[in-house]
Amino acid sequence: MKLKVIVHKAEEGGYWAEVPAIPGCMTQGETMKELMKNLHEAVKGCLSIDLEKIRLKKEDRVLELAV
Repeated sequence: MKLKVIVHKAEEGGYWAEVPAIPGCMTQGETMKELMKNLHEAVKGCLSIDLEKIRLKKEDRVLELAV
């Protein structure tokens, strides 16, 4: 999956970034390397779903979609 990310320079130093395709998904880092690491974690966290908290009916199916 490829996502577009908007990277901003933070007023207090470092960078912050947002992922427009995932509302509320944003993070920050002091360096670009740290920002990229944090972005991977943020996207993973924003897209994770705890299936144990979702009530599925017997006829429901859970699929994974790669884009």
